[in-house]
Amino acid sequence: MLDAMEAQQTSGGGSAPPPGWYPDPSQPGAQRWWDGTQWTQQAQAPQAAGPPAVAGDASARQWAMFAHLSALLAAFLGGLTFLGPLIIYLVKRDEHPFIADQAREALNFNLSVLIYSIALGIVSFILTLILIGLLLFLLFIPLAIAWVVLTIMAGVKANNGEAYRYPLTIRMVS
Repeated sequence: MLDAMEAQQTSGGGSAPPPGWYPDPSQPGAQRWWDGTQWTQQAQAPQAAGPPAVAGDASARQWAMFAHLSALLAAFLGGLTFLGPLIIYLVKRDEHPFIADQAREALNFNLSVLIYSIALGIVSFILTLILIGLLLFLLFIPLAIAWVVLTIMAGVKANNGEAYRYPLTIRMVS
């Protein structure tokens, strides 16, 4: 890949690839930064598979944190909690893979909680008609507490540059 890009650039064989991280053939699994015209000395060591961690990019960490915490803001404003993560995902997903990953995770979690809440509400309503379902409405309390705690935990982890995975999440957006 390195040689092909350099040959393409020097021979005038079309436009060079855009700046970005590309596989480094001299070090399998590692990546090297292409600035659009030449290779730089910046390299990344091979990383374990999984979501990207971002230790040094403060802006990416903050946007990832906002993706999680925007759901809390929407809840306090009486709106749909998935709208904040959805907006951040649509606007910022191309800026950094960490932002896209965490916004997608927050969006999936909030959509999952919405689905679980609707299902619990329907079951509770039906069972209330036969007088058993009144107690099921009490399940909304621990569901709401778990949602708040997990959302705050995810926001803190994202701000620290660590990818967070919510439990019991249906991964609809990938």
